[in-house]
Amino acid sequence: MVFLKEGPWLLVLHMQAHIPVLQKEVIKILAPHPNENFIDATLGFGGHAQLLLKKIAPYGKLLGIDQDLEALNQAKKNLREFEERFQYYHGNFINLGLIVRDWQVDIIDGILFDLGVSTYQLLTAERGFSFNLSAPLDMRMDPTRQKITAADIVNKYSEKDLSRILFELGEERYAKKIAAKISIARKKEPIRTTNQLVEIIKSAMPPDYRYSREHHFATSAFRALRMAVNDELGSLKKVLPQAIQILSPGGRIAIISFHSLEDRIVKNFFRESQDLEIITEKPIVASVEEIQKNPKARSAKLRAARKLVTSNQ
Repeated sequence: MVFLKEGPWLLVLHMQAHIPVLQKEVIKILAPHPNENFIDATLGFGGHAQLLLKKIAPYGKLLGIDQDLEALNQAKKNLREFEERFQYYHGNFINLGLIVRDWQVDIIDGILFDLGVSTYQLLTAERGFSFNLSAPLDMRMDPTRQKITAADIVNKYSEKDLSRILFELGEERYAKKIAAKISIARKKEPIRTTNQLVEIIKSAMPPDYRYSREHHFATSAFRALRMAVNDELGSLKKVLPQAIQILSPGGRIAIISFHSLEDRIVKNFFRESQDLEIITEKPIVASVEEIQKNPKARSAKLRAARKLVTSNQ
């Protein structure tokens, strides 16, 4: 198990509070009871984990996993009061099956995934996730271990592959035009910053289309690149079978997604699995009140299932 040292980013992260979405719904769905054990596979700052740890007291344990080292360090601080029952792991949940081998727990009663990028990651310019902040084109969830950045993709991938990424992952209407503009621009000079990319995207779209958008015109392209850099869909497909394998019979799995492609993967996996009973026939979404307080919740969808007691696994 990997334990972490506190770093200089903690003061910055503390100021950039991240509000976990669907908190009440997650607790209701996972139904934690005293002395049960849970895994939060996307720990973040520990918002959901804190709620679970309170419910599973006095002896229930929780394992928190996150590939973002700075977020983990902040979670360690936020959850210090639970340190005897809480273990941390710095890594990608794609290795969930291996990670739990080091966790001294026999029964796993629930697993939570809260997918997507966090508020603090968007607000930290150096990470390069946001089109609103001038920064290097990075977008890696784990800069300490990942090598390929958004700049690598933008500057080195073929025009055809760029177009495919923008269209398939970002569902970007002007994917071909943006890819063509990128191909032309990078011949003159490398595209290294978020500002450069935003201007290229802007040049590929008609003004009336840009101004009519509910969201910023670069939203889809930036999301597509982030998902490609971190192989988010591939990781989700690989971790789901592992999660069901390690989940104890009767245990629950809850997954919050923010993208239609992620939601589709989860929905289809739940429906096709012979070891699961679906709890949410339709995804649970945020209330109007929550969306007003936390706009990010607008696109959140929660799906959950229970592992059958007579599971074949």
